Amino acid sequence: MSRTHSFTIEAVLLAWLISPSPQCVAASSNDSVFKDSLESVLDLGPSFASALALSSTFETWWTVLIYAVIEVSYTYRFAHNPQLRLVNRNNGDNASKPIPKMRRPKNRVIEGLTYISPLLLLDLTLIKKYGGVTVQDMALSGNYDLSSLTKTIHGTFLAPTLHNFTLSSPLQTRRALPVAPPTSRELALQLVASLFIYDALFFGFHLILHTPFFLSVHSHHHNHREINPQITNQLDIFERLGLVLLANFSLNIIGSHVVTRTLFVAVFVWLLVDIHSGMDLDWGYDKILPRGWASGSKRHSMHHRIGTKYYEPFFNWWDDAYEWVRNDGERAGKLKG
Repeated sequence: MSRTHSFTIEAVLLAWLISPSPQCVAASSNDSVFKDSLESVLDLGPSFASALALSSTFETWWTVLIYAVIEVSYTYRFAHNPQLRLVNRNNGDNASKPIPKMRRPKNRVIEGLTYISPLLLLDLTLIKKYGGVTVQDMALSGNYDLSSLTKTIHGTFLAPTLHNFTLSSPLQTRRALPVAPPTSRELALQLVASLFIYDALFFGFHLILHTPFFLSVHSHHHNHREINPQITNQLDIFERLGLVLLANFSLNIIGSHVVTRTLFVAVFVWLLVDIHSGMDLDWGYDKILPRGWASGSKRHSMHHRIGTKYYEPFFNWWDDAYEWVRNDGERAGKLKG
C-alpha cells in the first residue's frame, strides 16, 4: 500500500466528525464492521482532511481547536448560570455573587502564543514516532534518504530524532502515519489506559509542584479569586510543557494509534476544563462514573482552596492512598510521642 494512502487513514476521525452519514459512526462491537466504517469515510473525498492529518503540527492545532470550543462553552455557562457556581453553593447562597474577571478572546492572544510556540517548535524540529509506523517511513518523513542513511534512527519515541535540515526541507512539516486503522478494542483499551497512566503520572508531578522549591512556579495556577474554566490554561510555561509531555508519554508508552491520540485530546481537554469549571454540573464526569471513582470539579475546587490535598487530576485512587499513608504516618508519630 502506498504511503499516500497510509496517511489518509489518520484523517478518518477528522472527516468522521464532519460527516452527516450515520453509517460512519463506528460504534459496533464487531471489529471488522468498526474498521470498515472507518475506511468507508475515505470515500467521502478526504484529500483536505488528509492534508491536515499529514501535517506535523496537526495535534497542536487540533488541541487548540478542541480547547477553544470546550472552554468557551463552559465559560459561557459559568457566566450565565450563577446557581451552578460552587462558590455560591458552598456558601449556601444561590444569589449571584460578582463574577470573577474573565478574559475576552481578543485579550488572550499572548496566552495562546505562549501555549502554541514551544509545541510548534517541537513539531517542526523532531520526527514524529507513532506505533504501527515503520522506521523507514519515519526516516522519510524526516527528510532522510534511505539509500545513504548513515544515522541510526530508532523507532522508539524515547530516542528523539531531529529532522534532517536542508535548504529544500528546512523544517519537519510532515509525519508518517500507520496504514491500518485501530480495532474498536484497541481504541477503547488505549484510550482508557492512557488516561489512567496520565492520571498517575500527573499526581506525582503535581505533588512535586507543591514542594517549596517548585511552588513559585505552580502558584500562578492558584492565583485567582474564584476557580473558573479559564483557570485551566493559567499555567507557567514549565508546568504547561510538563502537562503536555506527560500526556504524550502516556500515549506513546503503550504505542497508541494516532486515531486514539486524536480522540484522547478531546476527552483529555474536556476532563481538564470540567475539573476547573467551578460549577456543579448534572452531567459532570464525576456524576457519570461510579461514586468515589472521579475527583470532579468539587474536589479539584477544594484543592485550589486549601492546596494541601487532592492532587490527582481525574480520579481518586492515588489521592486516597496518599491520604491513608499520610494519616497513618501522623497516627504513628502521635503514638511515639
